[in-house]
Amino acid sequence: MIEAVKIWNEPNNKSHWDLELDPGWSKFAEMAVLAGKAIRDAHPTLPRVLGGISPIDPGFINTMKGRGVLDHVDAVAVHGFPLDWNLWKILEWPDKLAEIQALVELPVWVTEVGVSWFGAEEVQAWGVERTAELLRGRAPRIHWYSLYDLPTAWEATTRHREAEGSSYYRHFHMGLLREDGAPKLALDSFARLNGAMGLCQWFHYQDHRLDDAVRWMRKLGVRHLRTGLSWADSFRPAALDWFDRQMEALSEFEVTVTFCFTPEHRGIAPHHTSAPLAPEEFAEFCATMVRRYCPARRSAEQIGQDELRCAPFFS
Repeated sequence: MIEAVKIWNEPNNKSHWDLELDPGWSKFAEMAVLAGKAIRDAHPTLPRVLGGISPIDPGFINTMKGRGVLDHVDAVAVHGFPLDWNLWKILEWPDKLAEIQALVELPVWVTEVGVSWFGAEEVQAWGVERTAELLRGRAPRIHWYSLYDLPTAWEATTRHREAEGSSYYRHFHMGLLREDGAPKLALDSFARLNGAMGLCQWFHYQDHRLDDAVRWMRKLGVRHLRTGLSWADSFRPAALDWFDRQMEALSEFEVTVTFCFTPEHRGIAPHHTSAPLAPEEFAEFCATMVRRYCPARRSAEQIGQDELRCAPFFS
């Protein structure tokens, strides 16, 4: 079942939001507020989480507070990768979390934390164990990123790709399993946590790993999963069929669904990081997905109206 929805992913990261087009995040804030309102209209109690920030930046949270975004979410989230991308040490995790907790009255979730095996499998296995020691009991949700390595034939969802050097290639080495499904040392470390951490696993459009991922998560005792439904993917052929299959396969888990990624033809710039031309369209996408996959009690008339609302996205 869906336990929460997230509005965007790493909005303060230039790989996921075009800061050149929106340097003060005013467009993002407008979009997030509209999405928060639309989600609440679609479901009266479903928790709304502000897209996990990376880097962990108190200034960004203060900006969102000043722009009214925190009035329309029920939690905020942080992401951290101190052994791969961040300029701080893994031992600083409690302090980094406390920085954000001190600024907000909302719960602070850790919706992505991970360590790559780019250098050595042993480093990743140690990273799982140390991260759990540092974060358990300090945040309501902790999601390890990720179950699978990103297949080398795919592209990482980041703007500058190979120009990022080794930072780009680390994206392909974050899984507990290799891309062919073979386990790594870190898998045993994660299994010993007995469900104390959830997982973050993105599933791409028509992802061949979906069913195997479900089997692995059952075996590992995973209860909490974070994944995404892409606004950009909603314009692909048979998108609704894929979304239905994905959400049905994951229905036994407590799922936090992230809504993000701008369709090229609906952005100010033709890129998934762009602010949308019409932010209300993103808000309606969020509401439509909530109505479909986490419906509140609805009348027959409302159900019919929801089917009509799906038409712009899935025609």
